[in-house]
Amino acid sequence: MTASFLRTICQAGLVLACAASFSLLSSRASFAFSAEAQQMCTSDAFRLCSSEIPDIPRITACMFKHRADLSTGCRTVMDRDLAKQPTVAAK
Repeated sequence: MTASFLRTICQAGLVLACAASFSLLSSRASFAFSAEAQQMCTSDAFRLCSSEIPDIPRITACMFKHRADLSTGCRTVMDRDLAKQPTVAAK
C-alpha cells in the first residue's frame, strides 16, 4: 500500500468518525443540534477538535471552548440551536 492510499483511508475514517459523532450528538435529547448545524460545523470540528474525535462529550466541550474561533455560520447555527434547548430549572 502506498502512503497516499493510507492517507486517504485515514482521512475517510476521520470524516466518518466526525459524521457519526455529530449524528449521535444530534440524537441526544439533552443536547441536539440540527442537521444544518452538523453541516455548518463539520469543518470547524475537524479544524479545531480533530484530536477529540470520536468522543462526543469532548468534541462538544472543545467546540464551546473554541467558540470564538468557529466560523460565522457554525457559531450562528449553534447559538440558534442552543436557544431552542429546554432549560433546566435550578433547585
